[in-house]
Amino acid sequence: MLEIKNVSCHYGVIQALKDISITIPDEGIYAVIGANGAGKSTLINTIAGLVTPTSGSITFNGKEITSIPTKDVIRNGIALCPEGRRIFKNISVYENLLGGAYVVKDKKRVAENVEYVYDLFPRLRERRRQLAGTLSGGEQQMLAMGRALMTDPKLLLLDEPSMGLAPNLIDFTFETIVRIHKERHIPSLVVEQNSEMALSVAEYAYVLEIGKLTLQGTGVELLASDEVKNKYLGA
Repeated sequence: MLEIKNVSCHYGVIQALKDISITIPDEGIYAVIGANGAGKSTLINTIAGLVTPTSGSITFNGKEITSIPTKDVIRNGIALCPEGRRIFKNISVYENLLGGAYVVKDKKRVAENVEYVYDLFPRLRERRRQLAGTLSGGEQQMLAMGRALMTDPKLLLLDEPSMGLAPNLIDFTFETIVRIHKERHIPSLVVEQNSEMALSVAEYAYVLEIGKLTLQGTGVELLASDEVKNKYLGA
């Protein structure tokens, strides 16, 4: 479904990504792990069209999307749940969800998606008329994930979904990622500093270090890797 081939990115003279190649099939949960500053968010923002690569190509369902605007990336079926949530704080929970649905023209489908989001996150149903900025951090993360789902995505990008959450909410977030995959069959690419949680749900994963891919394998293989344990799992 998604093919990233030899992608490099620069911020001025600083090279943030160095010749990255990743393939994401049309089924499953995939992860990119690494320390803070490894280039994980740059990678996911490059896929979403927020960062333009200096070399390489990105194709999605056979169509090159390397340099197209983010709005067109979304229209092609890629949804981003960004780091830091970035919800619209001055409008209601429900209005935030409708904002995510702007690429879906079928009103019946929009209503179905709202109900699905409320089923995933009952707290959002309870707070649907509440200003989004008054939600707790965990509730805002639910809203950011729900808003991404409102686009009817073919691929879901999740950038640091566990950041700033209490342990019970981290568990719930990853349980929800698995549930979305099982119920909607939407493949996900999770970029995450919580390596253990990401690898525990990922069918396949990549390790990013200072902009370079250094390891890859199934989630089970990387959880068992001594190098991963020593660098990322606190072993």
